[in-house]
Amino acid sequence: MTAPKWLADAIFYQIFPERFANADARLDQPNVEAWDAEPTRDNFLGGDLQGIIDHLDHITSLGANTLYLTPIFEAATNHRYDCVDYFSIDRHLGTLDDFRRLLAACHAAGLKVVLDAVLNHCGDQHPYFQDVVANQETSQYVNWFFVEGFPVTASPNPNYRTCSGCAYLPKWNTYNPAVRSHHFDVARYWIGEGIDGWRLDVPYMINLPFWREFRKVVKSFSDDLCIIAEDWREPDQWLAGDTADGTMNYTLRDLILGFIADHTLTAAEFAAGMNRLNQRIPNGFHHGMLNLLGSHDTERIFTRCGNNVAAVKDAYSLLFAATGAPMIYYGDEIGMPGGNDPGCRAGMIWDREKWETAILAHIRALSQARSACQALRSGTQSVTAIDCDTVCVTRTLPESQARVTIRRGSGSPVTSVLEIRGA
Repeated sequence: MTAPKWLADAIFYQIFPERFANADARLDQPNVEAWDAEPTRDNFLGGDLQGIIDHLDHITSLGANTLYLTPIFEAATNHRYDCVDYFSIDRHLGTLDDFRRLLAACHAAGLKVVLDAVLNHCGDQHPYFQDVVANQETSQYVNWFFVEGFPVTASPNPNYRTCSGCAYLPKWNTYNPAVRSHHFDVARYWIGEGIDGWRLDVPYMINLPFWREFRKVVKSFSDDLCIIAEDWREPDQWLAGDTADGTMNYTLRDLILGFIADHTLTAAEFAAGMNRLNQRIPNGFHHGMLNLLGSHDTERIFTRCGNNVAAVKDAYSLLFAATGAPMIYYGDEIGMPGGNDPGCRAGMIWDREKWETAILAHIRALSQARSACQALRSGTQSVTAIDCDTVCVTRTLPESQARVTIRRGSGSPVTSVLEIRGA
């Protein structure tokens, strides 16, 4: 079993839908704030699906060909990881018809669409959990959750299991066959609508047998549907061929930022870490790794690099050179600043006068180079240290080779991509 072949050619673009673009004010919450308001964990800026449709040209101009959306189903928060109806598009994002238009527009533009599968927990406003609150131990859904006492209470500490201790995120009992059936129906429903895969939210909080069944459900539609697991640790357990096709590659992110942004790794340490990680990934799964520098759960790359444009460019050069599919978090391509959640979730800046155009041009050039060079997409990888501050990433196929050389901290980074045919 291997990851879908199309992932070798994929460049992902991640969108936090509430903060990408507000195109339809009729969908706004009553308390919506100005688009440039400081992001908080509770405020709403009014992003919607039409806003994504309106800016697909920006996404494709980056060379991206796969869109990953954080949750879009009915929920109470701006992040929507507290789902209350897995079969409905959140009313403040649009309708099912709006989603179908988005999906059609993406596919027409050559973009695949991957959705977020948040199946470890739901929101406390979910009707099944509300039924437990209302009917206590007599609720037909009492065993859909891990209720550990009655009456059910959220304060001062919830007496039911949650995600990370958040009372508003009750944990599903995925050992219950009825819960599994519900979750698998969710997967089937949106695949039926035409999505191209799932990103699994906190899958390490759910038992592996559940994910083995989930994979069978997904792959029964097509082996080309992708499954990408979130994991901040080593990826090994997800790459046995029975659960995911790859993981969000936070280990790679740590290596790149340790070398480029933090200077906590020498070139030799970076090279050794990259080669060690590459060796741990089984054959057939390297191209399924989702490589990232930032996400909705991290500080933005521009901020992490101390607002140093050259360092951001170096980091992206290494990202695009590495084995796996590179991912751009919305706004990082224009140098948006932002600390960790919620700072990384500001409204997308659409005023081009405020863009770091050097970063944008560099990412576009990297995308073009990757698309033009088969070795950069699917060649075997080796990383070597040239000196304490310089590394070379080599990607090799029988008929071609590409090298990307980075010297950090030079202010004028050495970033060369060289394809050698007949090697």
